[in-house]
Amino acid sequence: MLTKRIIPCLDVKNGMTVKGINFENLREAGDAVELAERYAAEGADELVFLDITATLEGRTTFVDMVRKVAFTLNIPFTVGGGISRVEDVSRLLSAGADKISINSAAVKNPSLITELANEFGSQCIVVAIDVRQSSPDAAWNVVISAGKQPTDWEAVRWAQEAENLGAGEILLTSMNNDGTKAGFALDITRAIAQNVGIPVIASGGAGTMQHFSDVLRDEAGCGAADAALAASLFHFGEIAIPDLKRFLRDEGLPIRLV
Repeated sequence: MLTKRIIPCLDVKNGMTVKGINFENLREAGDAVELAERYAAEGADELVFLDITATLEGRTTFVDMVRKVAFTLNIPFTVGGGISRVEDVSRLLSAGADKISINSAAVKNPSLITELANEFGSQCIVVAIDVRQSSPDAAWNVVISAGKQPTDWEAVRWAQEAENLGAGEILLTSMNNDGTKAGFALDITRAIAQNVGIPVIASGGAGTMQHFSDVLRDEAGCGAADAALAASLFHFGEIAIPDLKRFLRDEGLPIRLV
């Protein structure tokens, strides 16, 4: 069985990690590079950085941060936010990023996935998928623009399409669960994990160590995810990565310990 991964996510604005709700009422959680160093030392398997104020012309601060992170880190990291062109990806990978994440741009222009995979390799391309369920019995559908804009894509079908187009990994966020700390959306996570042949990172809803175990387990009723991502839980010290990884190991999951 492949090792399960724990991935802190850092929303970055002007080099600082911030946290809010829908990117409003932001509060600083610390210097992004310093947090990255700390998480790597604590045993994080990978990191994700999202440039929440990205524009086509205004990426200089973020690219500089990526370069500093690459100089410091010895674990893989993914960057995303406002990426819609080959030039964006080239600049970020050249600065030292290992992978890039695309979301709304991929839904609006699916051929972008193939274009980037052909240029840089599928292993570099993470397709982030935000999903929402209108009621407990409704289908999970893809949403874009920070969850504000619905699309016609059913979640599993879009994940399969992204894989077919060249994605190397899926980053799945349930907008219903995000920020609730009530647990990951196990049903849609499992449905996607079982219907694609690429790794699935679960995001949205982590509140306890048990939630991570539930989403990473392959048993019936669990999420079968390859990795689990969280942000504020780690940033504000609610869960320490070393404690979480020891708990998951004791739960019988294959986990890398430092």
